Amino acid sequence: MKLSFLASQSHKSQTALKKLSNRYGNVALEDAEVVVALGGDGFMLHCLHQMMNKNKPVFGLSCGTVGFLMNAYQDNKLIERIQKAKNTLLHPLEMTAYQISGQVKKSLAINEVSMLRQTRQSAHIKVKVNEMVKIERLVGDGVLVATAAGSTAYNLSAHGPVIPMGSSILALTPISPFRPRRWQGAILPSHAHFSFEVLSHKKRPVSATADNFEVRNVYRVDVKERPDIGIQVLYDPQHNLEDRILNEQFE
Repeated sequence: MKLSFLASQSHKSQTALKKLSNRYGNVALEDAEVVVALGGDGFMLHCLHQMMNKNKPVFGLSCGTVGFLMNAYQDNKLIERIQKAKNTLLHPLEMTAYQISGQVKKSLAINEVSMLRQTRQSAHIKVKVNEMVKIERLVGDGVLVATAAGSTAYNLSAHGPVIPMGSSILALTPISPFRPRRWQGAILPSHAHFSFEVLSHKKRPVSATADNFEVRNVYRVDVKERPDIGIQVLYDPQHNLEDRILNEQFE
């Protein structure tokens, strides 16, 4: 099996890169059958973004601190593990952000698209789902849309729901909401289209972020899933991503 190793700059990842390359070989990315990512969740996200249009499965080995998106690190039996791994298909979100300056910027997100206030003043955001106004004025720190893969990241920290893999749903979660006081978010089908309008955008500036790509001073943000883009991620059958997300609901 032709493997291409990608590693973060941490000492642990670079040490693993040398050891595994010597043992299994390390071909160029375009020649690889499987890409092996060495690092933490942040580096794994970076690799998955690289693989969006390359149709190559990614097998992550944890060399970081959290490693929720990664498999446990082991030196031996890597080929056997990859051959037995479960293939999980991820579909990213597409963010279209409209800036006050007139620029329009697009980006894809594997975890979530979030909108956050830029100053001490709370954000005022109108929330639409499928062109229908659901909340006239959401007052708080912001709002986010999360995928199943990203539901245990920022979404969970914002008290959003954990979404099982393969459920074809997205989480719409407010971030520190002040009004409406009792709204805790919503679970919606993955084919839903979201539109967020920033009210009083000059007085209350808001930024939009798709994973780690940030756009500042936006007045509108549209979000939808891209089912035509599939990212293959490989996980050990005894500890796959679906099981991890399921277990997170009981911790």
